Amino acid sequence: MNRYAAFLRGIMPTNPNMRGEKLRGVFEGLGFEKVSSLLASGNVVFHSPETDVPALESAIQQALNTELGIPGGTLIRTYDQLRNLVDADPFAGLTHCRETYLTVTFVREAPKTIPRFPTEDAPAVRVLGFDKPAAALLSVIDNSDPSTTKFMQVIEKLYTKDITTRTFLTVQKTLAKMDK
Repeated sequence: MNRYAAFLRGIMPTNPNMRGEKLRGVFEGLGFEKVSSLLASGNVVFHSPETDVPALESAIQQALNTELGIPGGTLIRTYDQLRNLVDADPFAGLTHCRETYLTVTFVREAPKTIPRFPTEDAPAVRVLGFDKPAAALLSVIDNSDPSTTKFMQVIEKLYTKDITTRTFLTVQKTLAKMDK
């Protein structure tokens, strides 16, 4: 049985159709096992014998749209991808706090080149690199600067909206949930 984490785009916890129990219900309805949601931002871990990740992403997204009206995107990462990302300690020596966010932006496809930050549009963002196995852009965001809100707009221009960003803490918590 394969362990997966689905990172869902566009989840708003205030929407009753986007709450954990309904999300879990969709995953269980697809036949997945050991389904568990994490936090209220669209993180679902599950087990499946399926190995075709694009097929899983498509099936999940179609079910979320049909059953709950969630049009966002679904990006799946395997246990091994997340384990290797966390074990690599890409933010070594840095601390996630209110002023500084350590972020992981999962993308559908690896870019040909890594965007350079800071930019004029997002001067308070520093890209540390790109983790190819997890297809994840690793960034440090200075939350004390109001220009950081433009970071997602810049990233979406580069990668389209087929991305989703989580804090590194959330990725670590997701991995810990997968270990259970």
